[in-house]
Amino acid sequence: MQRREVKIVGTGKYLPAVRVTAQEMDRRLGVPDGWVLKKSDVAVRYFAGTEKASEMGARAAEAALCSAGLTFTDIDCLVCASGTMEQPIPCTAALIQKAMGQGRSGVPALDINTTCLSFVAALDMVSYMVAAGRYRRVLIVSSEIASKGLNWHQKESTALFGDGAAAVVMERVSAGESSCILQAAMETYGDGAAFSEIRGGGSALPASLYEPSEEEHYAFDMNGAGIFRMASQLLPSFLDRLLAAANMSIGDFKLVIPHQGSAMAMRLLSRKLKISDEQLMYITPDHGNTIAASIPMGLHEAVKQGRIERGDSVLLLGTSAGLSLGGLAFVY
Repeated sequence: MQRREVKIVGTGKYLPAVRVTAQEMDRRLGVPDGWVLKKSDVAVRYFAGTEKASEMGARAAEAALCSAGLTFTDIDCLVCASGTMEQPIPCTAALIQKAMGQGRSGVPALDINTTCLSFVAALDMVSYMVAAGRYRRVLIVSSEIASKGLNWHQKESTALFGDGAAAVVMERVSAGESSCILQAAMETYGDGAAFSEIRGGGSALPASLYEPSEEEHYAFDMNGAGIFRMASQLLPSFLDRLLAAANMSIGDFKLVIPHQGSAMAMRLLSRKLKISDEQLMYITPDHGNTIAASIPMGLHEAVKQGRIERGDSVLLLGTSAGLSLGGLAFVY
């Protein structure tokens, strides 16, 4: 059962209040003027100030419900699909529910986390439950605050990130509608686990053992070159298998919405994967890498800008810590 008769009926986005330009990042990182923009292609990103991830997620969720012409009472399940958590317990989805003023609703709330691919994984997994009739409508929210865990000594990776939230509402299609999920796949190669990690804060290095002399273990650690080498080796054949299973070619898609990671890596992989400039949804310059929120943000912007319409084929594609590869082909 790869084809699922479901559709996205609403999208929403939220960006936090603090607007940070590339010039400001140059000063924060202590690098020459123009360095951040050249390295990252991120002209503007947004950092959370006093906002919590649950509050950002709630605002994005409310925007998605509004665009769908729905209210929270129309929702049967709330899923937070994020790579960062507001706190270890409870799940962020429960905190989003509370931040929406629905803390007594009883609507089930759960998290799905595979870092940057969390939204794609959630869309894939939850769609089966919607298609099977377990839920009528599901609200999927990705809310990320990367800025609180950055390692400012790793200038190239720090230059990439921004904060923000995005959400979608999914429901079953009505008779005669063409919207559906065609095919999805995910592969994980644990040999690349050390390329992108935060070692501290879990059971291996609990927060109680934190020492200022070992703060690097509690901040984001990324080997961008290692990720790119591994992804560039694995992604072309992964995409070939996904497309073959869907009986499609890359040219069949109106739009490809990738994870908005490294701009240089995205350009190189786009050429390698034969994704044209017209097909590529690229929002990195005014958002940065917002982890799992980057793909649903790209989807929201694609809908808002009129780059996709009902009946268009769309491909979501990306990599995440693990190292994982993920893709999902659907008819919007």
